[in-house]
Amino acid sequence: MRAIVVRETGGPEVLGLEDMPVPDPGEGEVLIRVVAAGVNYADAGLRAGMAGGPHAVKLPYTPGFEAAGTVAAVGPGVTGLAPGRRVAAVLESGGYAEYALAPAAALVEVPEGMDFDTATAALLVQGITAYGVLHDAAGLRAGESVLVQAAAGGVGSLAVQLAGLAGAHPVIGTASTPEKRQRLSELGVDHAIDYTEDEWPSRVLEVTGGRGADVVLESVGGAAGARAYECLAPLGHLVTFGAASGEGTPPPDMLALNFKGQTITGYGGPWIRPGRAAVAREEISLHLEQGRLEAGAGHSLPLAAAPEAHRALQSRSTVGKVVLCP
Repeated sequence: MRAIVVRETGGPEVLGLEDMPVPDPGEGEVLIRVVAAGVNYADAGLRAGMAGGPHAVKLPYTPGFEAAGTVAAVGPGVTGLAPGRRVAAVLESGGYAEYALAPAAALVEVPEGMDFDTATAALLVQGITAYGVLHDAAGLRAGESVLVQAAAGGVGSLAVQLAGLAGAHPVIGTASTPEKRQRLSELGVDHAIDYTEDEWPSRVLEVTGGRGADVVLESVGGAAGARAYECLAPLGHLVTFGAASGEGTPPPDMLALNFKGQTITGYGGPWIRPGRAAVAREEISLHLEQGRLEAGAGHSLPLAAAPEAHRALQSRSTVGKVVLCP
């Protein structure tokens, strides 16, 4: 099979396409013929040498912890999963390949009629994250205002839609280009704001009547992340769940947080909230089935273009989910 292999940490150029043996599924494992492999910021961080986290790996390795496709073979002890079954899974690693191994217990069924790009975007990491930051971390209630940073990205584009479906108003999204802001308007965002402008927080205050947003979802980090605190309403909740800029976010004025009764929460991920990923998938699947939610790859590339995919993701030039198609 063809697979992307990282033999040393570094820039996107270390993502090399190689011929590798197809792995054999072990006890409790399933071999997936990969149709769509999700690309995430965590992939780029690990490739560059980021240590730790739930997906830490040792060199050499094949990146990618999201894969969707069909069952090719099953290992000992696996029952009820015949070859050809449509599935998706979160992996330890190995998604950037024509075949990937996954624990049978980690598989999610992909319904007939749902394409694998959509399954990768909506039913795995980014869909679960979008739901989790809104409902599990922020505790969103109908009628609250929501600000989503980097709203045209994979998580952001789902989060703004899920916020609207939950009754949030207004839903505000930030994006850096006119094309991305137009896309946000198409997704139902009430106000699309350019966060590259110096005074963009004042626009958030303006569209919320001077109060700020009740819920702020922050995943950019750096200067833009720090300024998101300026947009938070009294008694508001800010949820941090990433640093797409590659920079950490300086802490806010804790005394000001106290005076305003504000809360800052780290999302952490669905693995620290047992059972919540299943709840998220059920609700997201219902929205997709009834045509209320738009999900899918905004940027699909062949497997050999993995370096290009990483460059595009890190330059924040993409809209929606980035997917490799082996």
